[in-house]
Amino acid sequence: MTVRERVFGAFKESFDLDDEIDTSKLVYQDYPAWTSIGHMILVAALESEFDTMLETDDILEMSNFDKTVSIMGKYAK
Repeated sequence: MTVRERVFGAFKESFDLDDEIDTSKLVYQDYPAWTSIGHMILVAALESEFDTMLETDDILEMSNFDKTVSIMGKYAK
């Protein structure tokens, strides 16, 4: 699986998304499920998927789907 597919899986699990969702709509605080609590649920899902602990700066920089994919690229094994 690619990093993008793995990140999408974490988003899908965290926010109960359909496979057909336009990922450009996944923006922190703009997408209804992506609240501060939703953000922490997503972080937990990403840490589990990538078997890592995310750095605080990376957690704070996750502002949309594409940015999250970019950040998670450095955690991919």
